[in-house]
Amino acid sequence: MLPFNLRAIEAFDLPHRGDPNENPFCALMAHTNQSCAACLQLQRKVEVQAKFEPKTLKCFAGLCDSAIPVRVGENLVAFLQTGQILLHQPNKREFTRLARTLINWGVEVDLKRLEEAYFQTRVLERKQYEAMLRLLAIFAQHLASLSNELMVSAKQVESPMVSRAKLFIAQHQDEEVSLQQVSAAVNTSAFYFCKMFKEATGLTFTDYLARTRIERVKNLLLNPHKRISEVAYETGFQSLSQFNRVFRRIAGESPSVWRAKLAHTG
Repeated sequence: MLPFNLRAIEAFDLPHRGDPNENPFCALMAHTNQSCAACLQLQRKVEVQAKFEPKTLKCFAGLCDSAIPVRVGENLVAFLQTGQILLHQPNKREFTRLARTLINWGVEVDLKRLEEAYFQTRVLERKQYEAMLRLLAIFAQHLASLSNELMVSAKQVESPMVSRAKLFIAQHQDEEVSLQQVSAAVNTSAFYFCKMFKEATGLTFTDYLARTRIERVKNLLLNPHKRISEVAYETGFQSLSQFNRVFRRIAGESPSVWRAKLAHTG
């Protein structure tokens, strides 16, 4: 098993410290100031480069560490992180070079124990590791989708007015539904409805409607025979430009990219 963690953005600590699957070599390195600082620098670097797509970098010892961004709409909220593996069999020459680097840094460490730990490092084939990262990227997408679904369907103690409004939206989401229509359907003014709906759901009427539509869009896009333009108009969007703009804001990428990722991993 590899170490695996969901990590907050800009968390300044080692992501796998204390993980039951932490690499023994990395655990030893974390006890020395110089090597720990090098690991923290690598973490910062991989997170900077992984803001929009998965990224893998190698540390000074040649081990890989990877970060997969979790984005909710256009916002980066966390990283899925794994790694501490080699993509080739460790050898004596590499360890000798590594030991020399540590000695030059002035690191005090039991080299015999360190060597044993280094040669216990998990080794994966590149294709195997890349396949695992693709699965984590899918998982990151599911986390983002779940976040959006929770925002749309959060169960709160809500007034009958809000419940009726949600039902009306669900029944008419594929039409050109307006704020005035919904507020009239629940027998209140648009101003009062907006205030109460935002308090109950945490979303404006416009955002709630958009997120409801996008969840239906994602279901329809699972059908490879449906054109994206068909899906857009079936779900109540009045133009492709509006559809693309809303989808990108909520899903974090264009509908064509979102569908292509499904095809690639299917």
